[in-house]
Amino acid sequence: MNGAGALLATLAANGVNVVFANPGTSEMHFVAGLDDADVRAVLCLFEGVATGAADGYARVSGRPAATLLHLGPGLANGWANLHNARRAHSPVVNIVGDHATYHASLDAPLQSDIAAVASALEGWFTRSERADDVARDAAAAITAAVGPPGRVATLVLAADASWSEVQPGPAPLAAPPMAPGVDADALARCVRALGPRSAILLGGRLDATALKLAGQICAASGARLMMETFPAIVERGAGVVDPERIIYLSEFALHQFAEIDSLVLVGAPAPVGFFAYPDVASRLTRDDCEVITLVGPGGDVAGPLAALAAATGAAPIEVPVGEPPARPYGDLNAQSFATAVAATLPAGVVVADESNTSGVHLFGACRFAPRHRWMTLTGGAIGYGLPVAVGAAVASGTRVLALESDGSMLYTPQALWTMARERLDVTVVALANGRYAILDLERRRVGAVGADAVSERLFDLGDPRLDLAGLARSLGVTATTVTTAHELCDALERSYATSGPTVIEARLPVAF
Repeated sequence: MNGAGALLATLAANGVNVVFANPGTSEMHFVAGLDDADVRAVLCLFEGVATGAADGYARVSGRPAATLLHLGPGLANGWANLHNARRAHSPVVNIVGDHATYHASLDAPLQSDIAAVASALEGWFTRSERADDVARDAAAAITAAVGPPGRVATLVLAADASWSEVQPGPAPLAAPPMAPGVDADALARCVRALGPRSAILLGGRLDATALKLAGQICAASGARLMMETFPAIVERGAGVVDPERIIYLSEFALHQFAEIDSLVLVGAPAPVGFFAYPDVASRLTRDDCEVITLVGPGGDVAGPLAALAAATGAAPIEVPVGEPPARPYGDLNAQSFATAVAATLPAGVVVADESNTSGVHLFGACRFAPRHRWMTLTGGAIGYGLPVAVGAAVASGTRVLALESDGSMLYTPQALWTMARERLDVTVVALANGRYAILDLERRRVGAVGADAVSERLFDLGDPRLDLAGLARSLGVTATTVTTAHELCDALERSYATSGPTVIEARLPVAF
């Protein structure tokens, strides 16, 4: 067995049985080893697809997937979606092939400072330069990735460590994750602080059980229940507690927190604005607001919430069921798009939301849709939606709905090819308004308003007009174009009834 085989055996022994790969020369022994390994390899045409897919896989399954990247440039190409994974606290095991140890000093064209690129992810990093160390290092990477909290672990594998022989033996097992206990002092502070002028702010991975516990605590204490703007994944729909979501726009979010004297953080960071704006506060809470951390970002929220529910004497509550909206007809716009999604959404779907300005009404519209899970853009680096949908589909084996704005879609369209190749059940709604509308909105918010055609042209995606359906077909995905609300409903229902991927190009006006 060589070092690559030892690495693959260690991955498989620890349940890391999917690798999203964009390999090069330095990784060929790993690739060859896949023939005999119990690891599924998914080819991605761009590293940002591989890293985003690993993020989506982790969000849905709660387990790490591996990536296979080629040297420093490959890691750099995948960095933006690793940033999103870092913000989601997704467990990801990056395997980055490197030059042979004796080749590195020659400064070959692909030589770079891989450690510097990886260190910016604020995760775990090591370099395996001896074949005998590879399995041990791989187990350590898995332990580091799983946490808690989850994080990105990067293992750099020298080519000669990969091809050199090792003594065969049992694959090392990663240390089991150890969730920290509930801090008694923090718990007592939370109990004292909760009341009518307080709130609980949730974040991270939120299932229906955790949400119901939080709802019970708020019902017992009179506190408000809130959720960060961009949670990693949250269960939603009829019969699921629905927290108040922090509004993206700081000007409005500040009003949400204006009357809150005490804020309890459960899996969420202290709330701040997405960007700085002239004459707008960056911190969303008042300076005199008491902020208490019960569990930090990326931590398991179920245990602390159960402890807090017991400490507050929280009783069971009835959660509204409600009905989804009726199918919309007529013009296609942001409101009717949201209604169409909610009216047709089947139970069990995983939603990857990168709809940006076109999706302003989505969350409210889907309040009473059948139960589903919703993933958001945790780190703000666009181009996450299609890759995350790939990983979610591989992890879940169920239908994934990717709601994708046109500008963001063009960052990682290669994901469509992987969807077709793997025959993944992904429905993509490509929202074509022909404009970088979010940038236009932000320009006005920061006060940089100009009327010159030069600045206007930087937000215009209509010259030439994008053919998103044609792009999808060129990558092997069935596609159609819709211009009305009822056409969108029909196309969504057809896609849900058809195996494999579908792209629906939805042409609609700019929302605002």
